[in-house]
Amino acid sequence: MEADIEGLRAFIVTADELHFGRAGQRLFISQQALSKRIRQLEQALAVPLFARTTRAVQLTEAGRLLLPHAVEAVAAFDRAIGAVHVANEPLRVDVYDERFTPLRLVRRVSELDPRVRVELGMRQGLSPALPALRRQEIDAAFGRVHDTPAPWPAELAYRLVHLEPIHAFVPKDHRLADRTVLRPADLREVGIAMPDPAGAAEWRGYLQRLATRFGMPLRFNAPAIGQRHLVEQFLMEKAAVGLGEMSIDAAGTGLRRIPIVDPTPLLPWSVVWHRRNPRPLLRTLLKHLPAPELPSHSDARVWVPQVDLTPLP
Repeated sequence: MEADIEGLRAFIVTADELHFGRAGQRLFISQQALSKRIRQLEQALAVPLFARTTRAVQLTEAGRLLLPHAVEAVAAFDRAIGAVHVANEPLRVDVYDERFTPLRLVRRVSELDPRVRVELGMRQGLSPALPALRRQEIDAAFGRVHDTPAPWPAELAYRLVHLEPIHAFVPKDHRLADRTVLRPADLREVGIAMPDPAGAAEWRGYLQRLATRFGMPLRFNAPAIGQRHLVEQFLMEKAAVGLGEMSIDAAGTGLRRIPIVDPTPLLPWSVVWHRRNPRPLLRTLLKHLPAPELPSHSDARVWVPQVDLTPLP
């Protein structure tokens, strides 16, 4: 039979959980997709690996015999992948999207240390990048680490690198366009309208927590395909406001960017990497990235979701 590393990886996680739903969440795939992988592995081996009933999932004798060898095979494969990374090969880094903070952070590091050469990816969300990080197909990714759709993978480490203020964006003929600042009470009156975050579950979670905390109506429109489409969506809103990073340049777009105060929402950006990634260049990138501290619970000037103030297990 041909080597099926992903099938073995799925088998290991399912053997650990003894629950197809939880195992699928850890692997960031559906329960149906996981069942298909296990079934294909069982067919290739010509033996059942799990005994399934309506109440429980148990390893068969064949499954118990396979498990330690599967763990060893997957670990050896991961080591082999790490070993073929040439020292001067560019780091594969997912920066979320070109209009957000991570691209600027990586560019700044590259300017500071020319050794840090980067091959960029833009999956438009941390959640879609996590499976690639776990397989070490990429070296690092940026995003908000809370509100991802499954429990945090134990093999991934993360560190806060930036806290970005969130501002409001409105057309120049909007009834709030002449304001120099906006407060949560102002947004409670008009509501928030945003492009659907699609696979970026962590950004959706942030917006929902913000809206719930301050009683702001929140509506999602069609996903924005690029910066221009985002601007077009914001320009069409004559009642609600759009939200975005303070650093987004609104000049020449027909939009006004207005700070939100009392409190100012902050979006926490973290860098995420695989704990067993052996690349020295990754350590160089991590060394040069900032290391800010989260605000205290008592700082009324700013707001971060309560869940973000608690480290992940």
